[in-house]
Amino acid sequence: MEALLKIAFNELGTEEIVGDQDNPEVLKYAKEVGIKGITNDEIPWCSTFVNWVAWKAGLQYSGKANARSWLNIGEKVTAPEPGDIVVFWRESPQSWKGHVGIFLGISADKKRVYCLGGNQGNRVSVSAYRLNTVLSYQRLAPVKGLDIPAPTLTKGSRGVAVVALQDALKLLKIDVGTSDGAFGSKTESGIKELQTRKPNLTIDGVYNAETRDLLESLFQA
Repeated sequence: MEALLKIAFNELGTEEIVGDQDNPEVLKYAKEVGIKGITNDEIPWCSTFVNWVAWKAGLQYSGKANARSWLNIGEKVTAPEPGDIVVFWRESPQSWKGHVGIFLGISADKKRVYCLGGNQGNRVSVSAYRLNTVLSYQRLAPVKGLDIPAPTLTKGSRGVAVVALQDALKLLKIDVGTSDGAFGSKTESGIKELQTRKPNLTIDGVYNAETRDLLESLFQA
């Protein structure tokens, strides 16, 4: 998620060119990810942008220009985190029309969702959309193979290895909160829950060699 957000934020301000000219940066999103039919920068490109960002980050992507194609990509989640994908309906929930962006947060009054996306005001921007128009939040997984960190990690450990561990646990539907790289009580509880999935494995909340073998075997299965 961190890589996806960094890539997307670097594109802030990329916008359409009014008139007959087209911004090659907008057309680049479709060309590089292989989406056909985006021949000018006035064709809706919200999904094209999210596809390009996800592709650049090495994550799952829909490969399609329609926003609702993201409803079938990744895992549906009910507690979104920054970097998840958010799909909105337009006109009506039953319509084929929609919008897709990268989730950033929810307003204090619980009425709006903030997301970073393309074709928002004809540019890559951060915009707010009504919470009651959300169709789904989707969490993407890596497409280049899951990063399973080496042991040993324990409560108090920090860094990218902990982020990888937290991401892996969440893909197994184990709640460890935000992947923040800090091995705290939630991550420890998540490891203990993981350890219950193998008989006779010591349930101590320590990510050791045996626990890594279990994690790897579950994904292979």
